[in-house]
Amino acid sequence: MKSRWIIALIAVGLAATPVVAIAQMTAKTYRVGLLGVTAALPDSEPRMAALIRGLAQRGYTFDRNLAFERRWAQMQPSRLPQLVDELAASKVDVIVTFGYPAAAAAKQGTTGVPVVLTGSGDPVATGLVNSLARPGGNITGMAEAASELSAKRLEVLKDAVPGLKRVAMLWNAADPGMTLRYRAAAEATQALAITVQALGVREPEDFESAFAAMERERPDAILMVSDALTVLNRKRVIDFAATHRLPTIFEAEGHVRDGGLMSYGPDQSEMFDRVASLIERIFQGAKPAELPLEQPTRYRFVINLKTAAALGLAIPPTLLARADEVIE
Repeated sequence: MKSRWIIALIAVGLAATPVVAIAQMTAKTYRVGLLGVTAALPDSEPRMAALIRGLAQRGYTFDRNLAFERRWAQMQPSRLPQLVDELAASKVDVIVTFGYPAAAAAKQGTTGVPVVLTGSGDPVATGLVNSLARPGGNITGMAEAASELSAKRLEVLKDAVPGLKRVAMLWNAADPGMTLRYRAAAEATQALAITVQALGVREPEDFESAFAAMERERPDAILMVSDALTVLNRKRVIDFAATHRLPTIFEAEGHVRDGGLMSYGPDQSEMFDRVASLIERIFQGAKPAELPLEQPTRYRFVINLKTAAALGLAIPPTLLARADEVIE
């Protein structure tokens, strides 16, 4: 008799509980693993902010049904396999990788956990996936049109710098994804009659050697390929360029805000909104092998006129008109 009263009271309580509250009580919390070789990215960092915003727009928020498992290698790539194991053990629903080293570690260390890669260069050329249309395995994500973007950056440099003949290219030679991106840029110089000064770096100490090489043989401009190592040392590159009055072009607009001359690259907000869309589809049961890798569709060209003035460089009006943002 007593048990019947208890059951009846529970039924009355549930009937009085709002439907939304019941849904929140029973909703699954989706767990997203974040994996990168860098130091921890704060939620305010542009890519993180765009990812969080994109997930929220699709109904996934921290206070309701979303949790992040964050694993950052603090510039120690050897830690990545262990961090992948930790994410797999924590039963994440998907892993988002930042950069090629993290993507390679996730591919090697997982089979059943879906992986969404970002910033890894050309995933087909590096063997991360079988093809863009049918990636296979447990990986999907964003690919980059490295050849087209490299050619575009060089064209912009040539338009901005009269008589451009020699471009110094800085890239992380220890990162296969970035090495392929450098090669794409080097190939693009042939059609523009530009000579490449190849300056591959592997450690922070290598930047001094790269700077010394540019002092011995002065280039007309610098193009920096972005990865964890070069981004960490971007201020050194920007300061060297300012001291030696060298125009620069970068892949990310944040470097222009730091004092670089120009940048041309994917719109990070749009790109990580699409990453959020891929994550949502995986949450709903889609298999990564059946999700074609996507490529950015929007790009941003940013110019810092204050830097141009310091270099004594007059940016042509036609080039200014093409800019998405001009920093004055």
